[in-house]
Amino acid sequence: MDKLPITKAGEITLSQELHRLKTQDRIKVSQAIADARAHGDLKENAEYHAAKEQQGFIESKIQEIEHALANAQIIDVKEIPETGRVVFGSTINLYDVNNERSITYKIVGNLESDPSAGLISIQTPIAMGLIGKNEGDEVTITTPSGEILLEIEKVKHL
Repeated sequence: MDKLPITKAGEITLSQELHRLKTQDRIKVSQAIADARAHGDLKENAEYHAAKEQQGFIESKIQEIEHALANAQIIDVKEIPETGRVVFGSTINLYDVNNERSITYKIVGNLESDPSAGLISIQTPIAMGLIGKNEGDEVTITTPSGEILLEIEKVKHL
């Protein structure tokens, strides 16, 4: 299996979430299950079923994060010399020609992706269209909502 890229910051965030899930959330849900059991008949006990469902969610999330970290290729973009070229982990200041506005994106791994915070997955059409391009380049990218024209103003390794 290919290693999935993740930024150093993303690795730290996922490790912290994993720690919280194991040391806090798992304990809370176990206590909720025990409390619900104490109320008697489990067939009609909504708290018990909700807690069991939450337990399944937490265990699933723990497995997902452990798998992701075990198969991650951690890339610290700060160790890559800045050349003005877009690489994984770059923060890119762009000018959206279609909408006449400036936008900033950081290209990250799938698990760290949060478009509302400007963190876009390496697998999005925009990220794939920007990788390998340089400051000053104009890039036309085909997205599900149509073509967009972006001008790369600045590439930083933050």
